[in-house]
Amino acid sequence: MIAKRIDRLKESPLREILKVIDEPGMISFAGGLPATQSFLEMDWSGIQTEHLQYGPSEGDWNLRQQVAESLTKRGLDTSPERVLILSGSQQGIDLVAKLMIDTSTRVAVEVPTYLAALQVFDLFGARYVPFTPDQPEVDDASLVYTNPTFQNPTGHCYSVSQRLALADACDNAGSVLFEDDPYRDLVYDDCDQTPVCSYIRSSAWIYQSSFSKTYAPGLRLGYLTCSAALFPYLVRLKQAADLHSCRTSQWLASELLQRSGCRSNELAEFYRERRDYFQSVLDDTFEDIATWKLPVGGLFFWLLLKEKYQCDTRELLQTALRHGVAFMPGELFYPDGVRAVSGVRLNFSHASSEQVRKGLQTLSKIFRSVGSSRDQTSIST
Repeated sequence: MIAKRIDRLKESPLREILKVIDEPGMISFAGGLPATQSFLEMDWSGIQTEHLQYGPSEGDWNLRQQVAESLTKRGLDTSPERVLILSGSQQGIDLVAKLMIDTSTRVAVEVPTYLAALQVFDLFGARYVPFTPDQPEVDDASLVYTNPTFQNPTGHCYSVSQRLALADACDNAGSVLFEDDPYRDLVYDDCDQTPVCSYIRSSAWIYQSSFSKTYAPGLRLGYLTCSAALFPYLVRLKQAADLHSCRTSQWLASELLQRSGCRSNELAEFYRERRDYFQSVLDDTFEDIATWKLPVGGLFFWLLLKEKYQCDTRELLQTALRHGVAFMPGELFYPDGVRAVSGVRLNFSHASSEQVRKGLQTLSKIFRSVGSSRDQTSIST
């Protein structure tokens, strides 16, 4: 017999949507895919045979040193001995869930929040405590999951006061803060990026980030640091999961870091142009349909539909796919039992300028059809 928790296992809606994006002519605003033009040239000539061998579960020492130096500059209390190299930041979510969540464990999450985190937390039986940046009420939650810098899906970047308030709420409740920070190097305008974990005074904390957005998602590498008391448990869970992350990817990431650093300035210039173009096309196609804020970083626009066009956007996705455009319905980013707003998440980093204009024009016609049908219903009654 399979485990009872498998009844709670849901397929990833994002992965299901991404299955179709390689179809001829498909325009995708769905996944958080970096632009392929942003990938650095990979030089494997210096790799040694030792990087083809098994390695330490914590990760290769050189890479851990480089990561620890970067984390210390961000204000985090850590060292190379407390850095764990992950097989992508999604593994970090899985390890933390295994460590912290039993059936009915109270987990505080932003609403909306990262849908793949919800998929993992659901599997382990989490009970959700929803909160917003302006009201970080985490009650008696054992774990608090947050994505405060260019939040997925909204793109919101917490202010200093919001970061301090969340840290205080975790300290007062004795909750473990789990900060997921994969987009921090994709910053286009002035904003605060200080990790919330750096403000924690007494509670335990876990902080993770990724190389997926800055170098290449195919490397499948992320990294994690945390309070000293939690680190040994996460290492053992990593050992039980996959022994260690890919050593050839770790070697390449270390080489790329030596060669190009965090790449934040280069990437910011590249993606700022894409963001601004996407905004200009949105102004032409969606101004009467939805509202949004210009994201100061990250890879997404978060559109809230105006009253006339509000609907369950999941129902429009299949129509959009038939017309060759993929997007992420807003309802997918809310935990069960929490009322979702009518909105959509659109990725601006992957599609070409021509695809952006064609795709947004197509989507605007689809969403306008909702308003037109309501007008017709109103007239007929």
